Amino acid sequence: MPFFAAAVLIQILCAVHCVRHGRNQMWLMVIIFLSLPGCLAYFIFEIMPDLSGRREVRAVKAAAVKAFDPERDLRRAREGLDTADTAATRTALADALAALGRWREAIPHYREAAAKTPGSDRTIQLRLAKACFEAGESKAARELLESLPPSGSQSENDRASLLLARLLEEEGETAQALALYADIGARMPGAEAQCRQAALLIAEGRRREALPVLAEAEKRARRMDRHERARDADMYDWAAEQLAALRQSGA
Repeated sequence: MPFFAAAVLIQILCAVHCVRHGRNQMWLMVIIFLSLPGCLAYFIFEIMPDLSGRREVRAVKAAAVKAFDPERDLRRAREGLDTADTAATRTALADALAALGRWREAIPHYREAAAKTPGSDRTIQLRLAKACFEAGESKAARELLESLPPSGSQSENDRASLLLARLLEEEGETAQALALYADIGARMPGAEAQCRQAALLIAEGRRREALPVLAEAEKRARRMDRHERARDADMYDWAAEQLAALRQSGA
């Protein structure tokens, strides 16, 4: 009974807000007939934009839209490609596929985009290399990474180095991968490099060496706002658990 009363109260509040603020009257049907899911949709699309223009609110809305309609960006990208087959529309479609984890499908579109770009577009080549790596085409990914021209942006060079470190780790070149993780970890924001370095050290049985690396990852995670941290929550949760276990074991 308390739950039912709360649900009815929420519906009434949403309906009153809809009428008072002159919103599309179709929302009333959604609120009344879909109950709480309808109220949630109304809150996300009609109330939240008015609450604040802060990044946190935009992030929550984007996450909600993605949850309700995960392929929206993919549909828009396909529509864009149907309108004009350009390097930009090919890249947008490949990015949308990559965001859904459909790496193998993204590869030909990145290649088409690269072919349509005069000269060599480093950004597209790097995205293609990542797609190849994630799709299990390690040889192609390595060839692309090793042929990349250096960028004037250190952050772009570091992103390429992080991908190369992951590739080296997968191919068993542990010493080189660890050296790269340590090098770029000092510069890159976040703590992905530290987490990957620590995981590799633990896998190699070098638990004591992993301890300060995990401590740095934990410190960096604490500095992030909750939305930044949520993007890689599993990784940071793993780092915290490993750090606690190592400290407890006296490593």
